[in-house]
Amino acid sequence: QVQLVESGGGLVQAGASLRLSCAASGRTFSNYAMGWFRQAPGKEREFVAGIKWSSTYYADSVKGRFTISRDNVKNTVFLQMNSLKPEDTAVYYCAARFGNVRHVSLEYNYWGQGTQVTVSS
Repeated sequence: QVQLVESGGGLVQAGASLRLSCAASGRTFSNYAMGWFRQAPGKEREFVAGIKWSSTYYADSVKGRFTISRDNVKNTVFLQMNSLKPEDTAVYYCAARFGNVRHVSLEYNYWGQGTQVTVSS
């Protein structure tokens, strides 16, 4: 089992930055691909970013603004979000899967509880 706990969400104005953290416990963290997903009201959950070892992947909508990173010693994955836009408003979820990064939420076995990010215009 892998337990995931997100933190760092909040209410910010457009153009601001936030850093989300996801603390993992359980199995060997470094063997897992980690992903960040988000879900806005009335919309499906969508892939935001993923990381496995040093390889990173991003949705087109966040490329150049968001950066995913991980600390395998502290079992934590981060999502640095810069130049936030109102359309980034959503609940952000951390997810883990054994294997490579996938862009489909159903491919992930473990999920955190989510953290709300709200960007005002």
